[in-house]
Amino acid sequence: MSDVDVIICGAGPVGTVAAYALAKAGVSVLVAEAGEHCAEDLRASTFHPPTLEMLDALGIYDELSRQGLIAPIYQYRMRSTDEVIAFDLSELNDMTRFPFRLQAEQFKLARMLVDKLAGFGNAQMLFQHRLVHFDQDGDGVTVSFETPTDITQVRSKFLIAADGANSIVRKWLGVQFSGFTYPEKFLCLSTDFPIEDYFENLALVNYVADAEEWLVLLRVPSLWRVLLPADAGNSDDALRCDANKHKIFDRLLGNGAVETAHRTIYRVHQRVADRYDHGRVLLAGDAAHLNNPLGGLGMNSGIHDAINLTERLARIIHEGADAPAELAHYDRQRRKVMTDFVQTQTIQNKQMLERKGTRGGDAKYEQMRELARDADKRRQYLLRQSMFTSLADAATVE
Repeated sequence: MSDVDVIICGAGPVGTVAAYALAKAGVSVLVAEAGEHCAEDLRASTFHPPTLEMLDALGIYDELSRQGLIAPIYQYRMRSTDEVIAFDLSELNDMTRFPFRLQAEQFKLARMLVDKLAGFGNAQMLFQHRLVHFDQDGDGVTVSFETPTDITQVRSKFLIAADGANSIVRKWLGVQFSGFTYPEKFLCLSTDFPIEDYFENLALVNYVADAEEWLVLLRVPSLWRVLLPADAGNSDDALRCDANKHKIFDRLLGNGAVETAHRTIYRVHQRVADRYDHGRVLLAGDAAHLNNPLGGLGMNSGIHDAINLTERLARIIHEGADAPAELAHYDRQRRKVMTDFVQTQTIQNKQMLERKGTRGGDAKYEQMRELARDADKRRQYLLRQSMFTSLADAATVE
C-alpha cells in the first residue's frame, strides 16, 4: 500500500466522518477497521442540531435524514406521578436550520460514508485490518496492521485513533484515562411493539424518572429502544433472559409478552484522556472520552472532535500551518468541552433520573419545572443540552 497523509483507525461514526471530511478537503486518507464491516451498534442514535449543521456542511445531512426521524420534542416523565415536563427544540429555530434531534442509528451514518468514500480517488477503506503497533518520528507514523493472512505496514503523516473505548492506540501511547466506571450494568432492549399506544402523547425521546427503576425510551425508525440500569451482580445471561424481559415490560406497560429484536448489556464509564494530541498521533471520540448515554452527547462530541481536528489537519497539510500549535489547540478546545460540559451534564442527567420526581419538594425536579416555565432559562437549557453552548465556549479557548 502507498503512503497517505492520514491513517484513521476505526470505521465508526467518528472515524468515517473524519475520513469523509479529509477526502473532501483533498487530503489522502486510509481508514482501517478491525471488523469485517461497520458494526451494527445500536447504542448511539441521537444527532443534535450543531452536529446536523456540520453534516449538512459536508453535504450528507439530506441522505442521513431520510434514514431517521425528526424529534423536536423530548420529555422527562415522572413515573410516580405521571407528570410530564416537555422541552421543544423548535424554540431554537431562530438560530439553526435544524431545531430538532435526528433519531438515526450511528451505523447508518458510518455505512453511508464508507460507501461514499469509495467514490474518492484519495480515500481507501480497509476492513479486517487490526492495528497492532505504530512508530512515529518527526516526519510521520508507520502503522502495522494484522490482516487475516499477514502483517502489513503503511506510512502516513498523521494517525487518528477513532478506535473506540478500548482503543489500542491509546493503550500503546500509555495515556491516562481518568475517571470512573458506574457500578451498575446497562441493559438495552429494542422492540417494534407499539409502546406509544400505552402512554399519552409520548415523544420520540423520553427520560422516565423513578428512584426504583429509571429508564430511557427512544424511538428510531423501526424500533423502540428501552435503556435501563441493571444489577451488576446478575450475569449477562440472567439480565437478557425472557423472565427478566417479561418483568421489565410488565412494569412498564402491564404487558410482559413484548417481543424484542435485541437485548444488549454494556458497562458505562465517565472517563477522559489526559491529553488528545501526542505528536503525530491524535485521539478522537470514544478513544479520547467516554460518558453515560443520557442526553445523547457522546457520539455528537466525537463528531465535533472529528470536524475540529480534520479542519486543522487540512490546514497543516495544504497550507503548512504549524502542526504542534494546531494540534495542541485541538486538545485544549475539545478536552475543555468534555471536562467542563459533557462529563458534568451527563452525570447530572443520570442523577436527575434517579430521583423520585415527586410533586412535593424534590429540588432537582422543581428546578426542571422552573426551567420549563421560564422562557429565558428554558432557552439557555435548550442551548446547553443541544450542545450549542459547549461549542461556543470551546471557540473562546486560546
